[in-house]
Amino acid sequence: MTNRLPHEKGFHISWDQIHRDARALAWRLDGKGPDDGTWKAVVAITRGGMAPAMIIARELDLRTVDTISIKSYDHQRQSEAKVLKSPDPDIMGDGEGILIIDDLVDTGNTLKIVKNLYPKAHIATVYAKPKGKPMVDTYITEVSQDTWIFFPWDMALQYVEPYRGTD
Repeated sequence: MTNRLPHEKGFHISWDQIHRDARALAWRLDGKGPDDGTWKAVVAITRGGMAPAMIIARELDLRTVDTISIKSYDHQRQSEAKVLKSPDPDIMGDGEGILIIDDLVDTGNTLKIVKNLYPKAHIATVYAKPKGKPMVDTYITEVSQDTWIFFPWDMALQYVEPYRGTD
């Protein structure tokens, strides 16, 4: 068996796949808001949550969309999370009726900050790893903790070595 770096156990997501999975997340969230099933707004966690949030806002016909910017990665290395930009406080309140969307929950460190700021918000991610899963209210697909997800906005088309062997 070949020794591989943790990021080499990769799960590659295409634009088509992220679109299908974000739509599936929207369908799961439809009618689940606190105000007769509706949501007040969608807030994307930048940058990874922006594409899924756009798709979810379209599917659920939500026109109020904002962002929260939390930096927790330097390339593929996780660091201490910090808020760089907050959403409009008049929209947010304590988060009730707000959908907060991210592409992935890994360790949950980013979402701990979000839950502290907006305890009543509904947090949804497209993908979830086991350590971070308790921080998410709704998700679509679980992947193992040691899997690195390659999102389409981070990729270019190129040859990839087979997982086992080269014959």
